[in-house]
Amino acid sequence: MSTATPANTGAHPVEKVGGQTATFVDQRLGSNKFLSRNLSKVFPEHWSFMLGEIALYSFIVVLLTGTYLTLFYKPSMAEVIYEGSYVPLQGIYMSEAYASTLNISFDIRGGLLIRQMHHWAALIFVAAVAVHMFRVFFTGAFRKPREFNWLVGVALTTLALAAGFTGYSLPDDLLSGTGLQIIRGILQSIPIVGTWIAFFVFGGEYPGGDIISRLYSAHILLVPGLILALVTVHLIMVWTQKHTQFPGPGRTNNNVVGYPLLPIYMAKAGGFFFIVFGIIALLSGLVNINPVWIFGPYTPDQVTAGTQPDWYIGWLDGALRLMPNIETVILGFTISWNVFIPAVVIPGILFTGLALYPFLEAWATGDKREHNLLDRPRNAPVRTGIGVMAIVFYGILWLAGGNDLMATTFNMSINAISWTLRILLIVGPPIAFIITKRTCLALQRRDREKLLHGYESGRVLRLPHGEFIEVHQPLNEKELAVISSKPDYPVLPAPQKADIDGVRNPNYRKDMLRHKISAFFYGDNIPKPSAAEIEAGQHHAEEQAEIEAPLHEYEDRDVIYNAHGGVLHHPGMPKTNAEQVAEQETRA
Repeated sequence: MSTATPANTGAHPVEKVGGQTATFVDQRLGSNKFLSRNLSKVFPEHWSFMLGEIALYSFIVVLLTGTYLTLFYKPSMAEVIYEGSYVPLQGIYMSEAYASTLNISFDIRGGLLIRQMHHWAALIFVAAVAVHMFRVFFTGAFRKPREFNWLVGVALTTLALAAGFTGYSLPDDLLSGTGLQIIRGILQSIPIVGTWIAFFVFGGEYPGGDIISRLYSAHILLVPGLILALVTVHLIMVWTQKHTQFPGPGRTNNNVVGYPLLPIYMAKAGGFFFIVFGIIALLSGLVNINPVWIFGPYTPDQVTAGTQPDWYIGWLDGALRLMPNIETVILGFTISWNVFIPAVVIPGILFTGLALYPFLEAWATGDKREHNLLDRPRNAPVRTGIGVMAIVFYGILWLAGGNDLMATTFNMSINAISWTLRILLIVGPPIAFIITKRTCLALQRRDREKLLHGYESGRVLRLPHGEFIEVHQPLNEKELAVISSKPDYPVLPAPQKADIDGVRNPNYRKDMLRHKISAFFYGDNIPKPSAAEIEAGQHHAEEQAEIEAPLHEYEDRDVIYNAHGGVLHHPGMPKTNAEQVAEQETRA
């Protein structure tokens, strides 16, 4: 009687256990079908997609290092006398929060490294989120069906700023305390309810005794919890929806060209995490950041000279510095416009406009289609111009946040610097928009010429009948696919005030507004040539390349080199004069 041999008789014991475990789980959860479907999900490859990964990995470093710091940090404003290792501050009264921060920096093994890793990782996280948002904006990745994911991204950006501010204030040193003083002024500038809000936040008269513990709770619990929730929602939507990709050969709105999650993408992502982790550790070990022991403990009657917030909040500080001193009294209430407008109104408008932009663009242009293929920034000149305009606006405000340091460093008048930046803030962004838009249109024209004639080789050829031509080379498959992917969106037609029966159009003004905005977006578009024109242009470039091909063959074959005696010779010729004379005599 014979028995069948099990298929896994020769398998390794670990493989047997793994297979049995997978079978056990699958029989109860049906996991094999789910995993086989999802682990083979394809992800496209492009360097800009790594920006989101940098944000995720740096946030993981923030969580790991922050967990370590919570073991030693004391979120208390109770006054103590410092007796730690830092001699210049010994015997000075300070809060327990500041004293514990000094202890972490000087008395806890590896504490300063972890503190700096936490700070650097936070800065990189905010930077990666911001640059990732710009990539999404410039390429149009926010369009249908990803509008909700864009809203999640805006919320994550806001929470990243909140996480940075709450953590920045926890050491309770003179620098962070000055930042809290500015926040108190911003809260009090809100009309009618500002004073009440400030009392509520600080737990009474500034600085109160609860603000550090409240910031600590928000920093380690509320804000990270919301960020984790939104990151999870963001990744679920990315996973559920088709991944965006840049134009290229074989890439359409209906497919994704790339690598599967397992094993290629997962291996690359895992390796990239350790690269990000290593760079953060290297920065933290070599570059000092936020040396709180230099500033000393916070006291409300002192202000740090040359106070500079972290870069992502610096633009708000700059807005406060550039705003003229304007106050009005209405019904007995003093409204400080010089604080309320730059610190509350302008950020509110910017972030609201940022959140609503995908819906505004879709409404204005009438574009309701799904977009899984990304735009090249040059093919959306108005959108690209708006993005560059926002960057210039931010950059000017960021520079204004250091106007005092610029004045002292370059021995200039701070008033002259402030007025220059005020003027640039008004005229700079529109100029940047115009230059960016014209540059994008010029690049569109160059792409059109490439499709119609091929790309310029820079070589001039004389034909047998005497004509001189510049040789054009046909585009390769990749470049042809990228350039020819340009979409041409029509301008929405202008509405009629009334129909043929004379009935007035009730939506005339709204439709006319949409028509004007649509013309603003797409009126200056450089149309892409038709498929027949592209084929004819590339065929003509191929003919020119074929005419020039024999010359290349001759040049490749007829290589001249210096031989003995410094005489120029061709391949196959005798190398010495005597050999040449002998060859000529033989021929004679």
